[in-house]
Amino acid sequence: MGPSVFVFMSFTDQIEPLKQSALTELRVASDLVMLEQARVDYVGVHGKLTSLLKQLGSLPKEERPAAGKLLNQAKVELEHSLAERRIELELKAALPKEPTDFTLPGRRPALGKLHPLTQVTEDIVRSFRKIGFVVADGPEVENEYHCFDALNTPADHPARDAQDTFYLSIPNKALLRTHTSSVQIRVMEKQQPPIRIIVPGRVYRRDNADATHNPTFQQIEGLYVDKGVTVGDLKGTVEFVFKELLGADVKIRFRPHYFSYTEPSFEIDFSSALVKKMGKDWLEIAGCGMVHPQVFETVGYDPEVWTGWAFGFGIERIAMIRYGINDIRLFYENDVRFLRQF
Repeated sequence: MGPSVFVFMSFTDQIEPLKQSALTELRVASDLVMLEQARVDYVGVHGKLTSLLKQLGSLPKEERPAAGKLLNQAKVELEHSLAERRIELELKAALPKEPTDFTLPGRRPALGKLHPLTQVTEDIVRSFRKIGFVVADGPEVENEYHCFDALNTPADHPARDAQDTFYLSIPNKALLRTHTSSVQIRVMEKQQPPIRIIVPGRVYRRDNADATHNPTFQQIEGLYVDKGVTVGDLKGTVEFVFKELLGADVKIRFRPHYFSYTEPSFEIDFSSALVKKMGKDWLEIAGCGMVHPQVFETVGYDPEVWTGWAFGFGIERIAMIRYGINDIRLFYENDVRFLRQF
């Protein structure tokens, strides 16, 4: 028997004992952790069977096919046994740890359902996520800097008066945020562009409760900052989202407006079958615009490099249009007769 034959026999003689040893360990594994360890020990990157495969190159060329065939057969058999054993152990892990009477009545379904405003919020978030936006959040108790100063709102702006904003009797003139734009500032302070976020949340304003106003309401805002962002990007995003929410027949128009933190600024009107049912042709639904260069400078962005847009709207307004509700107070009265309709 020549030297090469001795090496070949020595190599192939290792395969069958190794396979049987692996099969035994797979059978005796009592849980998924032990099974995973057995897998790593034999067919993992540094496993025993994998090591034999790596040694094939050291065999004489004419002997490699037969040895490789034996190794591959062993590997296929181990992987098949591994998959079967994993299914067995997963079923075992899913069984109750204590004896269970399966003749007992099943669990009752959870009571209640999502509030209509929550349903609308989740639909809005889902639409934005389709086009790459992520959700950001921030505190409802804010300071004047993040709520007004950083957003280029002058000190004498009416929105900063106590008759419009809820100020708190604590230091630093804390307040309840009047919009979720404050979160946009907090996000831009912490990270560099590109930014693509939406900010749903509760806001507060000194409004008397009536059919269309409430001192607290839900708002959602969007912010997109990158190189070369234009009003065209803004219009396309707005059309996509509102068609998702209110139907494919929605038409959008922009009207010039003024907001201290955007330039140019617009108000967004839309028309649809739902609006026409209300006896109107167009309905104002949101405010928007290109982020003001001063806002970028405040957060440390170069307005010569970065451009962006922002827009925001009230979630209650969307819900009222969508469901044909004519009084915003119904959302907050917790009347189950109303809530059960959704």
